[in-house]
Amino acid sequence: MPGWPWKKSKADPESPAGGDHLGLARASLSDLVNDTRLPAGVRDALSHDYDAVQAMLEKIEHGHLHLSVFGRVGTGKSSLLNALIGESRFSVSPIHGETQYSSMQAWAEEEAGGIFLIDTPGLDEAGGEDREALAKEAAGRSDLVVFVLDGDVTETELEALKAVLAQGRPVIVTLNKSDLYTQAELDTLLAAVRNKTAGLIDPAHVIAAGARPRPQTVVEVDGQGGETMTARSRPPDVAELRLKLWEILEAEGKTLAALNASLFAADLSDRVGRRILAARRELGDKLVRTYCVGKGIAVALNPVPVADLFAAAFIDVGMVVHLSRVYGLPLSRKEAGSIVKVIVAESAALMTTVWALHLVSSALKVGTLGLSTILTAGAQGAIAYYSTYLVGQAAGRYLAEGKSWGAGGPKKVVKDILDSLDRDTVLRDAKREIQLRLGLSR
Repeated sequence: MPGWPWKKSKADPESPAGGDHLGLARASLSDLVNDTRLPAGVRDALSHDYDAVQAMLEKIEHGHLHLSVFGRVGTGKSSLLNALIGESRFSVSPIHGETQYSSMQAWAEEEAGGIFLIDTPGLDEAGGEDREALAKEAAGRSDLVVFVLDGDVTETELEALKAVLAQGRPVIVTLNKSDLYTQAELDTLLAAVRNKTAGLIDPAHVIAAGARPRPQTVVEVDGQGGETMTARSRPPDVAELRLKLWEILEAEGKTLAALNASLFAADLSDRVGRRILAARRELGDKLVRTYCVGKGIAVALNPVPVADLFAAAFIDVGMVVHLSRVYGLPLSRKEAGSIVKVIVAESAALMTTVWALHLVSSALKVGTLGLSTILTAGAQGAIAYYSTYLVGQAAGRYLAEGKSWGAGGPKKVVKDILDSLDRDTVLRDAKREIQLRLGLSR
């Protein structure tokens, strides 16, 4: 069997093609593992993924390649792997959907110690959504996928095939159980599969195989004309598939390993990024509500109308500065002030009634005495709470997008937030919370 192109030879002291890509993939994975900036709980939530990162790093270090089989229950995936290995290492059972978990074995071919074959659960096992996810996960972390059929490709199989291809892995489609068909039927089936997968799979990568051919019945006639029927076992017919796999692995082995590692690192980076953003948003929401309550109480207790507005702006700026640190994008007070001005200006244009009520409440608070003053102050505090909540939500959206308002600008951001809020409910809840903090609620 040919040697592996990613192993250095004495005649070629330089790194083989694909080495630089593997180095970059290794560095990306190492950076993920050693990232100390992750918020508390994110690494724990992704513990399974980080275990996979460690396994991927070990795979790269040892120059291993992973080849997995994928397909419906009963197509003969386990049998196909056994035929490739030449030994019965993968469980083969008449029980429907015997393979419940992914399993892996080394391919025992000369110079192939670095190649591992992976069996996966069937796609359509009843109640097997978790198994399907496990199968897709195994395929996603493989360098090469063999998609196994036992007849013409179905719509379900075609969708599953597209899902595997979307992960960027090369795929060989294998029509197993070729012994069940005549040569004419087999040719027709292969043509149908190639036609339905046109534009997805290279026609040369649609191959027939017979992992466990049925025994051949042999009739022997003795000298007296008596007939004896015996069953003669037939060897697996996987030579074409094995040759195609080795051609691909020999020509592109290291590139496939680098591609897989890079895609895996990029996918995990995206998941980590989403978890980090979710953690920051949760922390940011708590921070915003704290400032909302603080501002609501400050405005409710402040008897000077004009000072209310200045105090409100001061509190909002402080909140945005604090919020920017939560998102890891620190802002100066001047920058935060500019953001608050933009949000307030867009808000004022979209909700003039609320701002008018704010000013009326300020005037009423000075012109009333006793309990009515407290009640009016509570109403104004609730409006202050609401306005800070709006500023906080808009600023959070701006920071979550990497200090960008997006294509629609701040007006669209503010409008989307206003459309998503039930103003009356927020004001009612804010007033109740402020009064509770002031000891005015039973």
